Amino acid sequence: MTTPTEAEIKAKLSQLTELKAAIGQAVVGQNEVVEQLLVGLLAGGHCLIEGVPGLGKTLLVRTLGQALSLEFRRVQFTPDLMPSDILGTEVMEEDHGTGRRSFRFQPGPVFTNLLLADELNRTPPKTQAALLEAMQEHTVSYAGTTYRLEEPFFVLATQNPLEQAGTYPLPEAQLDRFLLNIRVGYPTAEEERAILVQTTGAGAGTVPQVMTGAEVVTLQGWVRQVHVSEGLLGWITALVRATRPSPEAPKAIIDYVRWGAGPRAGQALMLAAKARALVHGRLAATRDDVRALAAPVLRHRILLSFAAEAERKSPDDVVAALLAALPAPGSD
Repeated sequence: MTTPTEAEIKAKLSQLTELKAAIGQAVVGQNEVVEQLLVGLLAGGHCLIEGVPGLGKTLLVRTLGQALSLEFRRVQFTPDLMPSDILGTEVMEEDHGTGRRSFRFQPGPVFTNLLLADELNRTPPKTQAALLEAMQEHTVSYAGTTYRLEEPFFVLATQNPLEQAGTYPLPEAQLDRFLLNIRVGYPTAEEERAILVQTTGAGAGTVPQVMTGAEVVTLQGWVRQVHVSEGLLGWITALVRATRPSPEAPKAIIDYVRWGAGPRAGQALMLAAKARALVHGRLAATRDDVRALAAPVLRHRILLSFAAEAERKSPDDVVAALLAALPAPGSD
């Protein structure tokens, strides 16, 4: 793929601005959350969106699906959901002419471009694991046959806090498949007032489609070309390696972490920093890109110790201590 010209970058940035504006027609505020969602989109990664009920997580993903000219499907995860409800199943067909019967694979909702896995942690681990192959390989295997998913393919999953009743913790292997763990917080007073006005009026506006699947794939190719300096590459590597408890690790890691992040976390942080640079109109990643995305990339890949739980330390607290202990290089 050729390096994009300045005019091409400006045109795509204009589209990204339109995409943000389209999302803003339905979602009030949450600018940082929207930016992280776009980072995941451009990096070609899946996103896990976490927050208490009623904060607009499902609305956010559904609005993104409306603003993109992509096939969009939603699966409401419940305790009785089965893997076949996601992946598909074989159905028996009869040829009325010959009377012969045969099985045909009926694709499930995972065969789409943008899959909203709503309240993913309300279904048991067996059903959660049905998404593993699709998320990692972009394929589905059933009855000895492998089916390839159409590109682009994203899983945008929402989950409620684990402290709530009726939730199942996601397996670590599945958590690691998510590029970003995006936290949705309560709106500000002004935003909450705007939400009340916008959602209790006569009708909601139509969200325009502003980007096609081919254009998303083009942007994903550009992300791969964003420059990362040797110093920044070394810092990303050091940050990820420092999350693993060892005698040389920062004190916060030794005190509060049982297991650290694996190499996939470094890949995720690198791609996410590149994608954020492109969202901001740059073809070179900076320290600010890494700082902004360190927590969303690492918070779900760090397993805290009992000491951390006793002292009410969160993964974000550990990431903040990590960034303080390993300062960024002097220049990019």
